[in-house]
This record gives sequence, C-alpha cells and structure tokens, in this order.
Amino acid sequence: MSKRVMLIEDEPNIIEAISFILSREGLSVETHSDGTTANDKLRASTPDLLILDVMLPGKSGYDILRELREEAGTADLPVLMLTARGQTRDREMAERAGVSAFMTKPFSNAEMLEQVRALMAETS
Repeated sequence: MSKRVMLIEDEPNIIEAISFILSREGLSVETHSDGTTANDKLRASTPDLLILDVMLPGKSGYDILRELREEAGTADLPVLMLTARGQTRDREMAERAGVSAFMTKPFSNAEMLEQVRALMAETS
C-alpha cells in the first residue's frame, strides 16, 4: 500500500507541482486548500505525512500545526511546513509549534523529494 501525503496549500501551481513530484514517487497525494477546515480534513483521513503551507485562507499553518500537536491522533504526524517567508522568526515559530521540517519557497523538486523521503523514513 502506498504512503499517503496530505498537502494543504492554496496556490494552484504549487499544488500541481508537488502532487506531480510525489505521485511520480509512488505516493498517494490528497490536497486541501482551506485553513479553516484543514484539521477536520486531517481527522477524516490521517495521512502518513502532512505538507502544510503557512499562509492559508481562514487559518494559518502555525495554528493548524498547534492544534494537530494537541490531539493524540495527530501529535506525532510528520509535518513539512512551506513558506514564502523564510526569516529566522518564521522558522522559530514553526519549531515552537512542533514542525518536523521547514522549507522555503521556491524550492527545487530534488529538495522536496529529499525532505519527503527523510520524513517518511522516520515513520517507517
């Protein structure tokens, strides 16, 4: 059975690119683009890995991540956070919220695959 990745991102080009890269890697990719309903979506379909954008409509990725870490079912879910803002402060906020890995946009396909493989290996 293939590993499942949920991508919560609101930028169509990034959704398409990441979905393509990960599908080619043999992963099953589910996407969602609304911060407000992201945690409901995650509870309904707990993936093996979450790729989470910081700036989403309705609720920030930081808030979503904090809520995930407070729930027993998702407390240990590996989360790769994406942001266009790569300042130290953003990274520190993500780490305080409990992020597993952090990546700034734009990123290369190779970087994305390397990070996803590393996080998937930790959960195997």
